[in-house]
Amino acid sequence: MLLRTALRSFFAHKGRMALSLIAVVLSVAFVSGTLVFSDTATSTFSKLFAATASDLSVQPPKPADDEEPQPGDKPATVPVPLAQRVAALPGVKTAVGQVMVHDAVLVDPATDKLVGPTTGAPTLVGNWTDTPRNPVRITSGHVPQNAGELVLDADTAKKAKLGLGAKVRVDNAGGKHEFTIAGIATFTTTNPGAALAFLDTATAQQVLLGEQAYTSVEAFGDGSRSDDLLKADALAALGTGYQVKTAAEQKDENTKAIGSGLDFMKYAMLGFAGISLIVGGFLIINTFSMLVAQRTRELGLLRAIGGSRAQVNGSVLVEALILGVLGSTLGVAVGLGVAVGLIKLMNAVGMGINASDLQIGPDVFAAGYAVGILITVVAAWIPARRASRIAPMAALRDHGTPAEARSNTVRTVLGLLITAGGAGLLLLAGTADRTATGGEYLGLGLLLTLVGFVVLGPLLATVVIKVLGVLLPTVFGPSGRLAQRNAMRNPRRTGATAAALMIGLALVIGSSVFSSSAVSSASAQIDRSVGVDYIISGGGAPVTPEMTDAVRRTPGIDHVTTQEDFVRTKLQLPGGQTARTGLSAVPASFFGTDFHPTVSSGTVDSVGRGSLGIGETFAADHGLKVGDRVTVDYGKGRTQQLPVGVVFKKGGLLGDGSFVGLDTMAEVVPAAEQPSVRTFFAKASSGTDVAKTLTALEDALKPYPQLTVKDQAGYKELVQSQVNTLLYLIYGLVGLSITVAVLGVVNTLALSVVERTREIGLLRAIGLSRRQLRRMIRLESVVIALFGAVLGTGLGLAWGVTAQRVLRDQGLGTLSVPTATVVVTLVASVVIGLVAALVPAFRAGRMNVLAAIATD
Repeated sequence: MLLRTALRSFFAHKGRMALSLIAVVLSVAFVSGTLVFSDTATSTFSKLFAATASDLSVQPPKPADDEEPQPGDKPATVPVPLAQRVAALPGVKTAVGQVMVHDAVLVDPATDKLVGPTTGAPTLVGNWTDTPRNPVRITSGHVPQNAGELVLDADTAKKAKLGLGAKVRVDNAGGKHEFTIAGIATFTTTNPGAALAFLDTATAQQVLLGEQAYTSVEAFGDGSRSDDLLKADALAALGTGYQVKTAAEQKDENTKAIGSGLDFMKYAMLGFAGISLIVGGFLIINTFSMLVAQRTRELGLLRAIGGSRAQVNGSVLVEALILGVLGSTLGVAVGLGVAVGLIKLMNAVGMGINASDLQIGPDVFAAGYAVGILITVVAAWIPARRASRIAPMAALRDHGTPAEARSNTVRTVLGLLITAGGAGLLLLAGTADRTATGGEYLGLGLLLTLVGFVVLGPLLATVVIKVLGVLLPTVFGPSGRLAQRNAMRNPRRTGATAAALMIGLALVIGSSVFSSSAVSSASAQIDRSVGVDYIISGGGAPVTPEMTDAVRRTPGIDHVTTQEDFVRTKLQLPGGQTARTGLSAVPASFFGTDFHPTVSSGTVDSVGRGSLGIGETFAADHGLKVGDRVTVDYGKGRTQQLPVGVVFKKGGLLGDGSFVGLDTMAEVVPAAEQPSVRTFFAKASSGTDVAKTLTALEDALKPYPQLTVKDQAGYKELVQSQVNTLLYLIYGLVGLSITVAVLGVVNTLALSVVERTREIGLLRAIGLSRRQLRRMIRLESVVIALFGAVLGTGLGLAWGVTAQRVLRDQGLGTLSVPTATVVVTLVASVVIGLVAALVPAFRAGRMNVLAAIATD
């Protein structure tokens, strides 16, 4: 009987369940789609690595802990004779020496444009080798046969509109090297999005390594011995100095590296899917609360004829279970479409994933159904429990539970305690001395304030809506007065409806405050600390002396300042302890002339005179002060003793950096072994037009498209665009939760109209026009939406301001509240309210007056 009653009730109210169903479908689709995309991408790359990995890869030795490879270092290599030694191992059919680097840049000399991906995928340049598992095959032309020829992969050639006979330049730390395309190679497996270029082995060694060596030796077995045996033989013959990896180990290592990159996207999307699930939970709570309220007499009758509390509770939960199963099934199906969309998006930016090879594992169904059913049943349990506690005779008289007042008191006290605790944690976060501690307080405070506002929703609804709707009776007359009272009639329902919108808007406002503060802080630091006029960056490619000379020769340039990449060093402290830090080598003019960092103690020009510059946090963590002498170990036995000359104030542009004079480091580290330059700066001559000089500088650097040239204004715009990219991604993901929240407002109003059918009929009978009725419902919707927006704005501002305070020592020293975003959010909430009320208001206006009055 329980199942039959639940089924009849569900299908009798299927129209009222529709929007809740949509919320479940959207939430489950996001979860399942993310999992399918992640599994498909990981599987695609795993198959690629499995299909192309050699049976045995012999790689250079791992560096010792005190000799970590530095950015810009030459690639580690193995000697050429090693290939012959590996080839002589039992069970090895063939062994080839491989050269492969990722710090070279491909340029079209005819257009001075980059050839290759610009979306983060690597450009790989190496030697052409014929192996049993070559990822590419020649489909046009031939392999490189002399020092002037190059093979380019077909995808890159197509994008760059290059063909056989075209010129391609390879730029690296060794200079510019021009080649003719002799062959086009097509991927035999999935194209990971990288650009591949191949030279003959001798040329690759000379141009890419500067020596006769390989970056690895790849061996392929004859099938007589397993990969593990091949590895054991190699270790026995070669010693433990080299890294020896089987095909399985290479696959696992590469898959893990790719997986770590995909995990960020995966967990970010799952996080926002979780937010949409919470928002959908409020919608489901409201739906079942209103359905239970409308069925009070029916449930009372069930109790009167012998139904137990558990049976009444169970009948409501069975309806929720049906909704969860149906929503989860549709959500998993829609999730496949989401996965295909994500794959197409990734393919559009250069990654090759086949949408027809979707990986739909058991985890997708398990997660989809678990999420959809769990959130639905848990959300419905609250009104189901409430319904089961109504006494049969009270239910037959349509009376609510007498425990309502006591429940509201408990809710209010609990909500105030949780909110006060969250607010206290936010205050502790904002005043914490350490960023890590402040971050922990912030995360917990964010959670507690959110929960507290949700719990306090009914109390806040009564107070805030009374204030928000104070002008409604004056401006809109009876419609306004009724709208205000309707919104306050059921504070619990109004609070749950607004909470869904509050969460999404709080994230929008909080993210906006954070991003605005980040941009303002960066701009303020540039204005305060940067004395140069132009910032030139090579991105991932090294800067060559030829490039800096081109800048120096540009009319209007006074001088050029370079900054070498960080060198990982070990410091021997005065107390005998050791500490690691990244030292950046700079010329004497770097401080004082070109940069003016905020100083905690000491003088900045001391760096140019043989002292160290360290950050305030590093100094505090290791008990260092100006005048202390430390031993700097650059690795390979090269050390020097230097005094601490300046401590930079934390939160400044260079507050966390450690610096040494270029001339000082050159005393012990040969120029050939110093890290490369990736960024350098230029200062315009006094009286020069900075804008015109920027144009001249851009013209001078056209042959080097890997360089980006920005003046201070352009650099600020670059910072803002980078922050905005992340912000827009957050907005897009939060849009899902706001969409679900809008569905919640629509659902609440629609069910409210059904619930008040007789009341609406009576209002129409005593003279309320259709236009006034529709206005009443629209105003009620707007007030509820504004209520959610006000709470969301308050929460978002608290979160954003606290986040800025937590990160004040990490560069976010300037608080900036985006007033325009706050105003737009409030105006958008009015629009949301109006849009959400369209269907319910139209339906209410079409009601037959007499039929509505006669409704039981």
